[in-house]
Amino acid sequence: MEKKDILLRVEHLSKYFGGRKNEFRAVDDVSFYIERGEVFGLVGESGCGKTTVGRTVIGLYPPTSGEIYLDGELIAAGTRSYLEKIKSAKEKCRQELAGATTNEERTHLKAEFERILRENRTAIKEAEQRARKSGDITSRIQMIFQDPSASLDPRMTVREIIAEGLVIRGGCRKEEIERRVLEMLELVGLLPEHASRYPHEFSGGQRQRIGIARAVIMSPELIIADEPVSALDVSVQAQVINLLDDLRRRFGMAVLFVAHDLSVVKYFSDRIGVMYFGKIVECAPSDELFKNPLHPYTRSLLSAIPLPDPIYERGRKRIIYEGAADSDSSEPPLMREVREGHFVMCTESEFEKYREGVR
Repeated sequence: MEKKDILLRVEHLSKYFGGRKNEFRAVDDVSFYIERGEVFGLVGESGCGKTTVGRTVIGLYPPTSGEIYLDGELIAAGTRSYLEKIKSAKEKCRQELAGATTNEERTHLKAEFERILRENRTAIKEAEQRARKSGDITSRIQMIFQDPSASLDPRMTVREIIAEGLVIRGGCRKEEIERRVLEMLELVGLLPEHASRYPHEFSGGQRQRIGIARAVIMSPELIIADEPVSALDVSVQAQVINLLDDLRRRFGMAVLFVAHDLSVVKYFSDRIGVMYFGKIVECAPSDELFKNPLHPYTRSLLSAIPLPDPIYERGRKRIIYEGAADSDSSEPPLMREVREGHFVMCTESEFEKYREGVR
């Protein structure tokens, strides 16, 4: 089996908002990876947590729990899971000490608890240190935002917007920055004279090109594209997607592509993860997912794709997914590999059914 060159690895990522009594679980125990140079599409309905995953990966939101690794290096980690392990170990130790009959047994139980306590306190300290140093990854990960109007400073010229990352990072002479800005403008389909203008002087598609140039000029290893074409006219969307595809191939960048337009995701992505209520319920190569959708929510999404065929549209039937009502609640669902590279969140009984279906 070919060894994967994994750039980004996300393990059991959770992001909760609000206090403990009324917290909202925007992302709940999400795991995935992105290979170097790969486009990983993240799809789902509005509010399912797609954007929160991207913002947490780049460090705009601190994770509640879970770990994020970039090229094998821990770049972010939440502390709640470590605190819960300490609490669980403390309660278990208290119960076992109450039933211990010898001093040797009590000493062993206390030593085991001290080991767990030490390990998790070290992990918490490392997570807090990583959070304070999160700024050093922004040149390796860049983000393209959904709304180009809101993500560009109206008081800065295009030259200043695109060059801002290089100026903050330092190490480049003024002449070098100017040369790279003009080169980047040309790469994204804009003209040198546009450098002295302000964002309000451009159309939506042109503003998104400026946002792309601002991200790509930093030579990142990973770009998080948060629905980069959803705010654009349909006639412009294909141009921007093709531009992103050309740039990522030219510079060898990986892309986390967040979107809800399944036709765009299929065209642009190598693999796709489907999110529902903060969880990834299915993950597979793009062609495989569209050919063999297994999870009922994935089938529901695909059934909603309109086609430019009036005869087909008159007879098209939507598949309705009703969440927990569609699954066996007697056992918790887990991500299981139905066939190589195709993972589905399901129970053991559902797993056997899916395996039979893809044979």
